[in-house]
Amino acid sequence: MEIRVERGGDDVAEVHRVAFGDDGDKIAELVRALKQDDPALLSLVAEVDGRVAGNVMFTRSLLDAPPRLVDVWVLSPLAVLPEYQRQGVGRALIKRGLEIADEQRVPLVFLEGDPAYYSKSGFRAGGELGFRKPSLRIPDAAFQVYPLSAYEAWMTGTLVYSATFWDFDSVGLRDS
Repeated sequence: MEIRVERGGDDVAEVHRVAFGDDGDKIAELVRALKQDDPALLSLVAEVDGRVAGNVMFTRSLLDAPPRLVDVWVLSPLAVLPEYQRQGVGRALIKRGLEIADEQRVPLVFLEGDPAYYSKSGFRAGGELGFRKPSLRIPDAAFQVYPLSAYEAWMTGTLVYSATFWDFDSVGLRDS
């Protein structure tokens, strides 16, 4: 498996369509919009036998800390084709993305997700570290953060998602 930056011709939208099932088209559109709205985003793919098996995106957002705004990243979305799931593809994508974030002196990476899965990559509950979630619809346990080497103790406050996540109603959970 090779983890690399997405290149032209990589069909990551299809990976999200397949991986997210009924929500796949919505997530594929979110991916397209994130690329358009944040040209500096980091999009990594996992390539297995010449095929794109997974994709993760890291986009810029803000932490509204008391002294000033802090540039942070949000890990979302992450998708792995069903036939490659439970083989370490997602964790390898996350690991490489966190390494790149650290190299670029990003202090924090946030996400919404299953704590049982993401804690294996070192993510911790954001509220326990003094961070406030951007929406009450995000379950406390799902709001997670990974502090990197540029993180400083004064960096607390509220995560402010980029407008794209709000435009696609991709923040927190809606009642069914």
